[in-house]
Parts: sequence; C-alpha cells; structure tokens
Amino acid sequence: MKNKNNNYVLLNVIFATMETNRQKKIAGVLQKDLADVLQSAARDGMRGVIISVSKVNVTSDLSQAKIYLSIFPQVNRDTILKGVKENTATIRYEMAQRTKNQLRRMPELLFYVDDSLDYIEGIDNALKGEEENPIKNPTILEQRQKR
Repeated sequence: MKNKNNNYVLLNVIFATMETNRQKKIAGVLQKDLADVLQSAARDGMRGVIISVSKVNVTSDLSQAKIYLSIFPQVNRDTILKGVKENTATIRYEMAQRTKNQLRRMPELLFYVDDSLDYIEGIDNALKGEEENPIKNPTILEQRQKR
C-alpha cells in the first residue's frame, strides 16, 4: 500500500509492532521482580491465593508497562485485580526500589487479567463433550458471543 508520496506504509505498521531488545530486557526484569512483589504480598495478606505474572509488554518509549496476571482461584479474580490496581502506587514504588540500578524511570504499571487459561479450559471442555451442544440448545449461543 502506497501513500501520496509513493512510499510504502505497510512497513511502518510492521516495525511499530516489533519489540526492541531493550523493551524485552525491561519486560523480563519487570516480570521477575513484579512476581516476587505480588507473591510476597499474597503470602502476607491472602492465604490460598496464587498470583503469577504471565506477560509484560513495555511501550516503545518505556513509559508504560502492560502487565497480565493469572490469579488462582478464579473466584476471587476481580476482587484481587481491583486490590492490585488500588495499590499500584505502592507496587510501583517497591518496583522502583528493586530496579533502581537497572532503570532510570519506572514505567507506569497497567494491570490486566490474563484469561487465556479460561479460553483453553473452554476448548478442552468442548472437546471432551462436557459443554452443552449449541445445535441442540440454541439459547446458549447468546451466552457464547463475545461482547
């Protein structure tokens, strides 16, 4: 696809989505240290809860980090995520103390729930036949549609 200057625009899109080595290194450092911080907080305050950091994406300007959390048991997932979001400033300060020799500025931390395990479990149940058949019961199709 060419723009009005006859330059290819598609290359800009491809390069914009690729992570640099610096982004990958910072994401790895944040993932390791954040897992330690969250797991120690879970050990202290919440018994029987496991929090793992499944993925960290850092923006190209290193100002934001999107953090995807897997929380077990899934029943308390929304409550725990809300608590983590409310304590973002404290978590960011603790992370800045841990990474002060590696990072000049701590990125803004944005937390999300990683629901890929739910998706995999749904596929597994469908393959095992444990899920209700939408052909026999068309009313469940409305529940399955993504919103």
